[in-house]
Amino acid sequence: MRTPEPPGAARPTSRDVARAAGVSQATVSLVLGDKWRGRVSERTAQSVRDAAQGLGYRPNLAARNLRLGRTRTALLVVPALTNEFFARVYTGAATVAARHDFGVVLYPSPDGVGPARDPFASARAALDGVIASSMAADALTAIRGTDLPLVMLDSDPSDAGAAAHVNLDIADGMRQVAEHLLGLGHRRLVHLASAVPSWTFDVRAAALAEALRDVSVRTVRAPLDVDGARAAAEAALTAPGPRPTALVCDDDILAAGACKAARRLGLRVPEDVSVTGFDDLALATAVEPELTTVRLPAERVGEDGMTALLAVLDGRAPDSGGLPVTLVVRGSSGPPPAP
Repeated sequence: MRTPEPPGAARPTSRDVARAAGVSQATVSLVLGDKWRGRVSERTAQSVRDAAQGLGYRPNLAARNLRLGRTRTALLVVPALTNEFFARVYTGAATVAARHDFGVVLYPSPDGVGPARDPFASARAALDGVIASSMAADALTAIRGTDLPLVMLDSDPSDAGAAAHVNLDIADGMRQVAEHLLGLGHRRLVHLASAVPSWTFDVRAAALAEALRDVSVRTVRAPLDVDGARAAAEAALTAPGPRPTALVCDDDILAAGACKAARRLGLRVPEDVSVTGFDDLALATAVEPELTTVRLPAERVGEDGMTALLAVLDGRAPDSGGLPVTLVVRGSSGPPPAP
C-alpha cells in the first residue's frame, strides 16, 4: 500500500511516472489516456500503470480535457426513471464510463413516458456524445445534425443519423413467447400492445404477428401503466365471442394490469387465462403467480452503449450485433382451459 503523502508534499507528475517506468512522457499520456493499443506493448502499458499507482499519480483531468477539447461527459436520454429497465441501463453505462474517467448525465422525460424536451440549449458545448433510447428519440431534435456522436439503444438500425446502434434481439423474444404458448396449446390470443409509439414496440408486434399467423390473435392497445392495462385487458376478456386463452403483453407493467383484470373478472391465472410479459423487471416476481416473461440484459445495454460511444470518440468502429434475450417460464402461463 502506498504511503500517504505528507501535507505540503509535491504531487507526482507524468514526468515522475515516465522516469519510474523507464518510458517517455508521451508513452505515459498514451497509456493513461487509454490510447496505447497498437502503439505500445501490453507489458509497457502495465509498467506505466504500476508506476502511476505506486507513485499515487492522478492526472490533471481538467488540463487534459482542455487540450483535447473534451468535457468527458455523455448524455443518456431515457423516457423515464420510474421504469426499472432504464435505471439499470444507466447503471451499466455509468459503470463503463467510470472506468474511462467519463461522467454520465441522465435526462429522463419530465412526463414519464413519451418524448422529452430539449435536454440542453447548448448541448454541443456541454457534451462529448449522446446515448439515447428509441422511446425518447423526440428529445434529440436539437442534437441531430450537430457534430455530437449519437448512439441509439433499441432502435431502428437503418437510422443513418446515429453513429452506432445497440440493439436487443427483441423479435426473437416475441418468437420465444409465441412458441411457448403455441406449444402449450393456445390458439386464441390477445396481444396487449403498448400505445406508446416506438420502434421497439413495432418490432414486437411484427414478430408476434408473424409467429402467430396461423392462429387467432387480436391486438388491443393500452397505455404503459397498470390501471390502463387492466381496463384494456378487461375489455379484451369480456368482448363478444370466445374468450382468449392467453394475453401476450408488451412489457411486465402491462402484464401486471392483465393479471389484475383477470382476478377482477373471477378468472384464474393460468388455469383460465395465461399471461406473459416482457423485460423481466422486479415486478415479474412480485405478482402472484410470478410472470412468464422475456429477460432483457438491461445493464449490458448501457454498458455496450457507453462502449460504443467511446469507440466512436476514439475513431474506432463500434461492435455490432443484437444482444440475446431469454424467455423465463414461470407460473403465469399454462395450458388453455378445456373446452
